[in-house]
Amino acid sequence: MKNFKLIYLIFCLTIFSGCSPNTIRQSSLLQYDAKINHIIRQMTLEEKIAMLHGKHMFVSAGVKRLGVADMHYVDGPFGIREELQPDGWGSLGWETDRATFFPTGSALAATWSPELAYAYGTGMAREARLRGKDMILGPAINIQRIPTGGRTFEYLSEDPFLSSRLSVGYINGVQDNGVAACVKHYALNNQENNRGSVDVIVDERAMREIYFPPFKASVVEADAYGIMAAYNKVNGWWASESDMLLNKVLRDDWGFAGMVISDWTGTHSTVNAITNGLNVEMPTDKFLGKPLLEAVRAGTVSEDLINQRVREILRVRMAIKPIPPEQANVGVTSRKPQQKIAYDVAAKSIVLLKNSGILPLTLEKKPTIAVIGANATQAMASGGMGTGVKTLYEVTPLEGLRNRIGSDARVVYAKGYEPVVYRFSDMFEEKSPQVQKTEAREKRKVAQKLAQEAIEVAASADIVLFIGGNNRAVETEGSDRRDIKLPSGQDGLIQEIAKVNANIVTILTSGAPNDLNVIKPLSKALLISWFNGTEGGNALADTLLGKISPSGRLPFTFPVKLEDSPAYALGNYPQGQKANDIFANLVAKTESDITLKNEKVNEAQLKNADTAFYSEGSLMGYRWFDTKSIPIMYPFGHGLTYTTFEYSDLKTDKGTYTTRDTIKLFFTLENTGTSAAEEVVQGYVHRVNPSVEWPVKELKAFSRVQLDPGETRSVTLEIPVEHLRYWNQDTQTWSDDLCDIELLIGASAGDIRLKRRITLK
Repeated sequence: MKNFKLIYLIFCLTIFSGCSPNTIRQSSLLQYDAKINHIIRQMTLEEKIAMLHGKHMFVSAGVKRLGVADMHYVDGPFGIREELQPDGWGSLGWETDRATFFPTGSALAATWSPELAYAYGTGMAREARLRGKDMILGPAINIQRIPTGGRTFEYLSEDPFLSSRLSVGYINGVQDNGVAACVKHYALNNQENNRGSVDVIVDERAMREIYFPPFKASVVEADAYGIMAAYNKVNGWWASESDMLLNKVLRDDWGFAGMVISDWTGTHSTVNAITNGLNVEMPTDKFLGKPLLEAVRAGTVSEDLINQRVREILRVRMAIKPIPPEQANVGVTSRKPQQKIAYDVAAKSIVLLKNSGILPLTLEKKPTIAVIGANATQAMASGGMGTGVKTLYEVTPLEGLRNRIGSDARVVYAKGYEPVVYRFSDMFEEKSPQVQKTEAREKRKVAQKLAQEAIEVAASADIVLFIGGNNRAVETEGSDRRDIKLPSGQDGLIQEIAKVNANIVTILTSGAPNDLNVIKPLSKALLISWFNGTEGGNALADTLLGKISPSGRLPFTFPVKLEDSPAYALGNYPQGQKANDIFANLVAKTESDITLKNEKVNEAQLKNADTAFYSEGSLMGYRWFDTKSIPIMYPFGHGLTYTTFEYSDLKTDKGTYTTRDTIKLFFTLENTGTSAAEEVVQGYVHRVNPSVEWPVKELKAFSRVQLDPGETRSVTLEIPVEHLRYWNQDTQTWSDDLCDIELLIGASAGDIRLKRRITLK
């Protein structure tokens, strides 16, 4: 990690000293243009067209006779996908492609550490190179708009600033190690239901201030080489052929010089797609193959435009050195350095939501510990539709506890409940009412038996570790959850356990928010440990036993109830669901002859399903709850440790700032407890007398600070005034709102410790 820290420090000094969010720096990819122009002059039209669409499922063509290698893509964003058949989804059955399962996106975000994001990207790139891959399809950085989002576990945060900082770290880690990052899904892919058809209607200020910043930072600061276009429409245009998204904003405003690829089967036309900015149609040639060739020959599309799209691909190809086939897949993908990175991220991601003093666990009296819950033994590397990792190993929570406790306590396990299992065929095959009734009856019998066993184990234990939450079948690509309740009857089970044993520590292994109304009052301690990767069980055990102090912070808000969340409160979600998912249809057609379900959906539902109104505007996540004064369960940024911290003496370098200044904040942080720990200090801004509407507060700075017991440190945070601008829809530019600002320093959005007022002039 020392090397990562040094590299990342140099990176931060470079970025934050000279690159503001409104400053466009020239992409390093442009250095190859002279060489590329020479190559293009030697290419036939057919060779150019061949580069603009899929050659195989995860390969697009180069030009062998000119020494241009094919482009090899691989699924991320949290592990290098196994080797598949060239034109299908079947595994090749190798053993060398067993990779490291890194903690998923929301876990990485919970570290609040760009440094760890850099290390994470480094680990991903190393394993991609071992497998001969050129471009990782990640990171996934869409804003977590709805708590039920099927890919919330993949995405980073509800906050654009936190997401941006982590995105930049991840991308630099990937590209500094010889692999291109393909940032996804651009843009506004904030739901999975109807993602292949829905039209997102959103105002431009919300786009620019909430949904675009992670993508902009990825391009402007990290010089991302690749962008994946989203499935959905934005304000009437498919994301894969939107002139506004791909040309005007991405290329003209942000200076993107790389290549845009479609999501798989996410291309919808020939002329609009190529004209408005798409480079590669994946994985087929339906639109950018023969139809494009014919369009050029007919004069509908100019060859100069084709040259430009090829040039953008070749820039990436020139920047990324191809791995010769004989050097790829010669050893097992997962290696110890990457496994260590996975542990480090997992260890700093675990969020302690509540602790009445029961943690850390003490083993002096060799207690009997009841570990209850299917998630104690549930593997999370795969399980739903879409991206998964054929990992070399995965330490589950129960394994981790047994690894670390050994003979120091008696650990007894009971499954407690039957987990949700994902079956791909369920999306396509209908079951008769009689079959459904029989299956439901059998499930009830199993549930009763498992619950009784768990209650008996709990009754004879000194402490209960209830390990529940979601799994990868509950949170999955292609569909959103219907609610945020704990699945498989977990609320009822924990209520029964509490009747026989009050010493309950609840650990949620989820990637997204759950309803905590039942379990919170019944738990003496409550943690969320995410889908936490190859080493997740060991990291959890070390946290529970106090070998490390928990230091994760929530990257999203836990609502009291789902209906309080903005999209639900305003009636903008759900819109009604159409049958089958666009990606699921592709997999079904390439893998089998499964007959698609003929869902009965009325016309009103179909009409509503086609449009998602973002009428909450910029009031996303904590911005909504704060501004509307809606109570929450746990605030954005929340997380406890095994010690206490005192904040004091907030100062700024001056009281009045111009638009070119950087606000420098100084305050004192003291560890007033008995354990070494890291505090994540957070800086928010509140506009006192603004000229335009703003949320009550916005995150604008944060830092991890490690302190030993009794140690005091002066902490500095910086906020460039330029970062406080708003998107002026009338002038179509970034504008200053010169007003008084209250600077807020705290441990979460709901725990502000210090305030200081300054003026912008």
